[in-house]
Amino acid sequence: MTSTPNPMRAALAFQLEAGADEAVAGVARRWYRDPATALAPQPTRALPPAPAVSARALPPIATSDDPATATARALAAAATSVDELKRALQAFDGCALKDTATNLVFADGAFGAPLMLIGEAPGREEDRDGLPFVGAAGKLLDRLLTAIGRDRSNAYISNILFWRPPGNRQPTPGEIAACLPFVERHIELARPRVIVLLGGTAAKSLLGRSDGITRLRGQWLAVQTAGMEHPVPAMATFHPAFLLRQPAQKRAAWRDFLAIRARLDAES
Repeated sequence: MTSTPNPMRAALAFQLEAGADEAVAGVARRWYRDPATALAPQPTRALPPAPAVSARALPPIATSDDPATATARALAAAATSVDELKRALQAFDGCALKDTATNLVFADGAFGAPLMLIGEAPGREEDRDGLPFVGAAGKLLDRLLTAIGRDRSNAYISNILFWRPPGNRQPTPGEIAACLPFVERHIELARPRVIVLLGGTAAKSLLGRSDGITRLRGQWLAVQTAGMEHPVPAMATFHPAFLLRQPAQKRAAWRDFLAIRARLDAES
């Protein structure tokens, strides 16, 4: 016997998936009480000042004065090749994710290719195999690359984080700050002609922007590091894992990849 779907539960699940999971007022209100008084004016009171960090906000991003970040910058700057950079990461103990991950997930594809794609962080399959984008999201990324005449033999793929966050949770600003010097040096050594930033974490971290991915995607921006003579054209687009959850956004991602192909053709 099949159970009858609960419309209220389905509506609540939809709201949670859409991100509506926070209160909208400082005082609880009984919306379903007696209709005669439901719309009565509510007493107002001044809300206390908002705390510097809300319950869902992340801690401040570590600065260059943070010991782990300073060590990361020194190690990354000393690397003169991609192999040296990988060895420096293997020796780096300034990111606690290293203690819970199975493998370092460094890169895949053709180092020095004109196209470099940078995602957020390894997932379960990536942590197991030690390679970025090998799970379901990776298969979708491969299809997007194939559609513009690319694959892992002529593209280079990495992430903002090199170790998997437990449970695939959102990276913290401190974790991003500890890994970012290695990411920037990675780009400097790879010398791509075009960079694709997959998802909001990669885009905001490397572009220095606070805008969400919906606002950033679809436009040509630039990545610039201290070791670059010239900025590199960069396109932000949706992360393949997001596209698996929101397939209606694949059309927008497809437009982004067409623009990427055109830019690569122009840069060749």
